[in-house]
Amino acid sequence: MTQEATSCLVVEDSPMMRQLLVFALARIKGLKVTEAEDGVDGLRKLAAQRFDLVITDINMPIMDGLKLVKRIRSDEVHKDTPIIVITTEGSQEDRQRAMALGATAYITKPIQAPQVIAQVNALLSPESK
Repeated sequence: MTQEATSCLVVEDSPMMRQLLVFALARIKGLKVTEAEDGVDGLRKLAAQRFDLVITDINMPIMDGLKLVKRIRSDEVHKDTPIIVITTEGSQEDRQRAMALGATAYITKPIQAPQVIAQVNALLSPESK
């Protein structure tokens, strides 16, 4: 029985933060990670490929994460794709705005790898589909 690789798109403008996420996600067996450096780059990659999960920062140049979440939710192909928002914005209003736009989960920085891994595993488990 071969399991198809699960794919995740990480949209983060900070190369260091992106590497940290990619490094944490590398611990998840069978997860293929694609990187995007901002919302526009993320949309380009979403247009070219299907993803099982999107992880995005909020504060990014060109197109921020909230606009990206909104665009993903209006896209027929990815409208049900789980989205984890990772951000320095820890206020309740920011969290509510992200969730109202369609984010599935919200993690505030500084991130802990085990927290990200647990959240990704929870969203990708067969029970959550």
